[in-house]
Amino acid sequence: MRTLLILNDAPYGDERIYTAPRLANAVQKHDRSGEVTVFLMANAVTPAKSNQSVPKGYHNTDTC
Repeated sequence: MRTLLILNDAPYGDERIYTAPRLANAVQKHDRSGEVTVFLMANAVTPAKSNQSVPKGYHNTDTC
């Protein structure tokens, strides 16, 4: 199965940006022969950057 997740959301407004990589990992574990692609656009790119300062109470996707 091929799965595409397209993320285009504010980086720290809610949990969607943080939940998407966990969903991608779960899909990949369920179907090891499948292909999972995550496409980040606009503000969704921001939380994926390494070594950034994350506002208190929010998550960085580095921890996923």
